[in-house]
Amino acid sequence: MEKFIPVILGTDSNAYGLARSFYEKYKVKSLALGKVPLIETRKSRIIDVKVYDKLTDEKVFKKVLLNIGKEYKKKYDKLILLSCAEWYTDLIVNNRKILEEYFIVPFMNKKLKDLLESKDSFYKMCEKYNLDYPSTYVIDYESRDEINIPFEFPVALKPASSKDYLEVSFEGKEKSYKLNSKDELKKTVDKIYNSGYKSNIIVQDFIPGNDDSMWVMNCYSNKHGRVKMMCLGKCILEEHTPYGIGNYKAIISDGDEVLYSKIKNFLEGIKYVGFSNFDIKYDYRDKKYKLFEINIRQGRSSFFTTCAGLNLSKFIVDDYIYNKDDETVYNYNKFLWLATPKGLLRKYVYNVNALNEANDLIKKGKYDYTLKYSKDCNLYRWFWINRIYLKDYKLFKLYPPKEEQ
Repeated sequence: MEKFIPVILGTDSNAYGLARSFYEKYKVKSLALGKVPLIETRKSRIIDVKVYDKLTDEKVFKKVLLNIGKEYKKKYDKLILLSCAEWYTDLIVNNRKILEEYFIVPFMNKKLKDLLESKDSFYKMCEKYNLDYPSTYVIDYESRDEINIPFEFPVALKPASSKDYLEVSFEGKEKSYKLNSKDELKKTVDKIYNSGYKSNIIVQDFIPGNDDSMWVMNCYSNKHGRVKMMCLGKCILEEHTPYGIGNYKAIISDGDEVLYSKIKNFLEGIKYVGFSNFDIKYDYRDKKYKLFEINIRQGRSSFFTTCAGLNLSKFIVDDYIYNKDDETVYNYNKFLWLATPKGLLRKYVYNVNALNEANDLIKKGKYDYTLKYSKDCNLYRWFWINRIYLKDYKLFKLYPPKEEQ
């Protein structure tokens, strides 16, 4: 087999989950590049970290990546380039021509990436491929004073461009908003646009339900645009801090044949390449899964897929190292992925069936944490990784999930 190394852009838990997947399957140590040395990947046996404080500056990015490419191509046959954040994905896709001299670049073209990353154009694509999504109204900067929502309050509001929204700051900024009146809507829209944000704003029918109505799906599409892996997960607990809401804290892997078929048809129809990650909510009112967005990479909770038995690294190595084109693998295995202490499940998972299922998986030993890896444990990591998870006791006390939403 050709000697290869994963080059991962990011130093967070997402990066560690990818590195752990590669190490578990192939005993390969990864290289992570980032702006800051985060605890999640610090003092690890399975991942080396290099830090460049201006890595997201395009000139610095190109210089660093080309230097890494030249250096590591002397030691390895293949360098697999992977992203753990939107800004790194943008830099990779925008500079793929020069990067491909040294790296495997498992991403789609820029035109498709831009269409998918903008939520309003993504929803138009959903229409074409008969994928359900919440009733949606789009506000643009020019028409911000002429808002006429065609559905009832409460509504959900979020920026159409996550990338542009990251670049602005203002008091009371949240990742997304639940708004109960026209007055609240107007004030929030004004606050966002007055911050300097100029892209569209998405307003949607608010789908009722607690954390257990949220779902996530990870997929891998090979270099020919064919889907090779699909893994569905049911969120049973998520973070509720103002800018962390939507970050999953506990997921039970699952499967749904109909949903798999619809999303596979979509991904293959648009010739998608690489990892994809979908945020989904189940609407009990009409019994439909409704898509919120697609991430052009594996999500930060994607290690739940490896936990379920579909090792993330296998599909990209089969694709680019072995040149395999096997049948699609669909997950139906149940496994509990955790990013929070087990004790918090018992306190904040309000759905009795979900809690019972989680407790049953815990009793059977069918659970795991991304960062708690017995083959990469030293005193430093044991102390700091446990401290990361234990901080959730304070976060959930300050921002507990509501029993009814």
